[in-house]
Amino acid sequence: MIRREKTRFTTTALCILAVAAAYYMAGGLGLIGGVYINGAVATPLWPPTGIALSALIYLGLRAWPGIALGSLLVVATLSGSVSLITVAVVAGNTLAPVCSYLILRRAGFRGELDRLRDGVMLVFLGAPAGMVISATVGTGMLVLDDDLPLNGFWPVWTAWWSGDAMGVLVVTPLLLVLRRLRMPQISDRWIEASALLVVSVVVSLLATRSSLAVICLVFPLLVWAALRFQLAGSAPCAFLVSVLAVIAGTQGVGPFEGHSIPHVMVNLAVLNGSVALTALLLAAVVTEQSNIRRKIEQACEELADVVEHLAPGRAAAARPRRSEDNLDGP
Repeated sequence: MIRREKTRFTTTALCILAVAAAYYMAGGLGLIGGVYINGAVATPLWPPTGIALSALIYLGLRAWPGIALGSLLVVATLSGSVSLITVAVVAGNTLAPVCSYLILRRAGFRGELDRLRDGVMLVFLGAPAGMVISATVGTGMLVLDDDLPLNGFWPVWTAWWSGDAMGVLVVTPLLLVLRRLRMPQISDRWIEASALLVVSVVVSLLATRSSLAVICLVFPLLVWAALRFQLAGSAPCAFLVSVLAVIAGTQGVGPFEGHSIPHVMVNLAVLNGSVALTALLLAAVVTEQSNIRRKIEQACEELADVVEHLAPGRAAAARPRRSEDNLDGP
């Protein structure tokens, strides 16, 4: 019993440290695309929120110390010290994904994202609801610490909330897909998957780097990925498009050239939100329909087995032959 408890404690501690390390590294990557709004650093896409919510979905509430530790490391690195303001910001960054997780759990969310309702809940509950806490606490602390003028509260709050919400929408589905990752088989659609990868890179670069208004090209790409590969295809594509769009926006190139920082932030939020919404919901619809069809086929096979058991020979005779179906079809 003691050895089992010790093993459980060690496993939990390692999970917490892994979450903290992932949060900290993702924070460093997110700050690369940071911009200044009224003297405050804001990011169009904040990956740590997606990592935090995914960790909570994987591990439950025991993951929150890792989120708090990772957030403390990020905030302390930015500010250079630990103060009451830092602790308050860390508390907001921790409570935000925890509240999103509790809301999703209360609503019956499933991490497989194989139902339309799961996609809707993640988009309209998990991403926007809890992130209000982190944006409000963080921006409020900047005002109280005199690092931000009062008239700059709402622009910074909007950018903070948008970056946190986009982190959930873009990163969380990608991490949830990894849980179902399996070794590829010979029968997998290698050629089509390779073509999708190449086309995704080319189209995403063209859409986010070209001065022409061709950003809409990414949506047929997302439709292709979702229809053929469900979430396993649409989530990486959405992540690729969003990351390249953020890089282009912060560099002020392509369709973002000549625009002010607030204008770029709004455009990135609308684009990334639309991309995530399309990829997530369409993949959920396709997966749900596929599961329904599979259950119907299984029910038909079970019914045929019952008929065969009750009246041997009749079930096979009742099944239409594929050749006859093809001749009778259009």
